[in-house]
Amino acid sequence: MSPLSYSVPQRILHWGMALLILFNLLFTDGMEHWYRLVRRGQPVTPDDVASANIHAYVGIAILVLAALRLGLRFVQGVPAASEVEPAPLRLLAHITHGLLYVLLFAMPLAGIGAYYFGNTTAGFVHAGVLKILLWLLLGAHVAGALVHQFIWKTDVLARMTRGV
Repeated sequence: MSPLSYSVPQRILHWGMALLILFNLLFTDGMEHWYRLVRRGQPVTPDDVASANIHAYVGIAILVLAALRLGLRFVQGVPAASEVEPAPLRLLAHITHGLLYVLLFAMPLAGIGAYYFGNTTAGFVHAGVLKILLWLLLGAHVAGALVHQFIWKTDVLARMTRGV
């Protein structure tokens, strides 16, 4: 039997991770600057490393929180999809959520491979393909929530905000 809404820990993890993900997507300058210096063989200052580390540590936090969130999902379950939503869009939402979970693991792991192990392919995948895919999926996720709220007038958004 599915719960009617997400639990408080699930909601806290969702919104906390949303903030961390947006932070790392929007504020990449420190990591990009560090990478340019390393690639050119130029000296890297402690400030450069500290700035890059912020991006790396936030990414690692996202990875740890994603594992915790996935564990909570298996233990506590999730609310059933809204019956108002057409079946093909429910399937699309299910696929989108699945891909978001894959990216919550793949992005940090690729970033770790690039930053800590110097794997340039992992860096390319992290900052290129996965980043673009994450932006697209986040856009679809937000658009879906807004359609539920304002077009179909369901409680989908309330389940992840107020727990209704």
